Amino acid sequence: MRAALYDRYGTASDVIRVTDIDQPQPGPGEVRVRMQLSGVNPTDWKSRSGATPRPIDVFQIPHHDGAGVIDAVGEGVPSNRVGQRVWMWMAAAGRKWGTAAQWAVLPSRQAVALPDSASAELGTCLGVPALTAHRCLFADGPVEGKNVLVAGGAGAVGHFAIELAKFFGARVATTVSGPQKAELARRAGADLVVNYREPDAADQLKAFAPQMDRIVELALGANMDLDLALSGPQTHIVDYAAEPNDPVLPVRRFMNANVSLRFILLYGVPSAATDQAAADITNALAAGALTELPLIRFPLDQVVAAQEAVESGAVGKVVVEIP
Repeated sequence: MRAALYDRYGTASDVIRVTDIDQPQPGPGEVRVRMQLSGVNPTDWKSRSGATPRPIDVFQIPHHDGAGVIDAVGEGVPSNRVGQRVWMWMAAAGRKWGTAAQWAVLPSRQAVALPDSASAELGTCLGVPALTAHRCLFADGPVEGKNVLVAGGAGAVGHFAIELAKFFGARVATTVSGPQKAELARRAGADLVVNYREPDAADQLKAFAPQMDRIVELALGANMDLDLALSGPQTHIVDYAAEPNDPVLPVRRFMNANVSLRFILLYGVPSAATDQAAADITNALAAGALTELPLIRFPLDQVVAAQEAVESGAVGKVVVEIP
């Protein structure tokens, strides 16, 4: 099969190559998926670059997310899964068979049935961003009737945080950095969109909700003052991204607010929580509550350019088309 792979850490252009390798076979509890699209996330280039190194078993096919059709199953997996359209999550976590190849092998639970109403493009947008968004929202309980602030509502995690929070009955405000991103956040269904660079951003948000119940955060240091202005004893600030420089926490201000601070890294989320997230995401899909991000497409032979686009901060979802 045709696959992208690397066997050492480095820049995309230095270490990734597209080559022919043997087609993988599913083991017990696994499925094999004929890939259609592979989704690229920041975690993919960070692992490949060595910024967040993970062990390489001879070689690594990158990318966790994607969509395709199951064409073979391993022992213990019902045979009726063959022919099923699926969306995939964390395919390359602790495994060499990522989604940037014509076939991928992964645990059956990580290849989730894609409703007939959902496109492969939408399925490919899910995975890491949607599961991260779900964990940020629900790690501290239901959000029905709650006030939720999503930082960076035009990003992939922010997009699905808005849509999932709305689907499960929350009021949602979001912050963005400019008009183009504001339009993306409005399309996702945010009740209020605020440019955080405006001097009255905090006042706009306080008029919406004097205190937030959840704050889905991607830049804790940069947004700390704004977050604390909207926090109180019922507030959970949930951070899913690391900034280049670790912030210095004003502990007394956090204590005064009685705020709860949580950090999320999808690799360590309990399996029961990720399974629940996958089920909730699929229910939202079936209800038509989730939408795809703007797509930036690359063929498999240009996977280097795809990773470079994500590394440079492309807005939207970068996907690799599998021949």
